[in-house]
Order: sequence, then C-alpha cells, then structure tokens
Amino acid sequence: MTEVLFYHLQAMSLESVLPPLLEKSLERGWRVVVQSTSPERTDALDAHLWTYSDDSFLPHATWRAGDAQDQPIILSIEESNPNGANVRFLIDNAALPVDCDSYERVVLVFDGDDADALTAARGAWADCKARGFEVTYWQADERGRWQRRQ
Repeated sequence: MTEVLFYHLQAMSLESVLPPLLEKSLERGWRVVVQSTSPERTDALDAHLWTYSDDSFLPHATWRAGDAQDQPIILSIEESNPNGANVRFLIDNAALPVDCDSYERVVLVFDGDDADALTAARGAWADCKARGFEVTYWQADERGRWQRRQ
C-alpha cells in the first residue's frame, strides 16, 4: 500500500530540507522522482543539488536527460516515471499523480506560510485518505528535527 507523507515547512526552505530527504531515500536503495510545477524551479533545484554541500553528492538529472532511465533521482515537471522510481516527491503544489498507488511512498512537501499550499495539502490529504492510502503528517520541532504528528 502506498504511504503518503506530508511535510509541513515552516521557517525552513525546500532547499534545506530536500537534500537530506533525498539522501535518506538513496540510502534505502530507492529511486526517486521529484516533481515540481515549473521548468525554472526544476533547473534551480538541479543546480542546487550539485552545490548544496561540499562533502556530499546526489546523483541526479532532469527529465530532459537522454539517460533519465539510469538516474537514481529525476527532477521533473511531468507525471511520468522515467527512472522507475518507487518514491515520488511533490513540491510547489504539484498535484498527486494519477498513478499514486504505483509508488511505495509519495512525499508531499508544502510551505506552511502559503495559504494556497495549505489548501492544496488539505485537499490532497482528504483525497489520499479516501483512496485508502496510509497518510502521516510531519512537522519540524524547534530544533529543526522532523516529528511525526497526529
């Protein structure tokens, strides 16, 4: 069954949160697609993932790459799954894909300071519950550590 995790960003940027989550995914042997809503955002994340840390490396490519099927992480604006990912990250209010149930895990990251993002996340939560997915809500504590909330 698909597990859907909702990550509520407050006083944190996607750029600080996404790389460690992707690192954990790769450590577990998962392949990942990160879906955004604009080519510009995807290109900015592409550049960021090459430079976010001096002592880390996240092998990735965008959906435009000729060898996308070989990449462990794909950054995309499309609903496709070119690398056979079993985990899909949705950022920037990207909608739940039609084939949600084909993933082991879907991670919806939303900006808690954006009213539209909150509304979209609430709608996605209701949709996921109605479809029988296991859903969990995560929020960072005052030290920046992620805590599962009820």
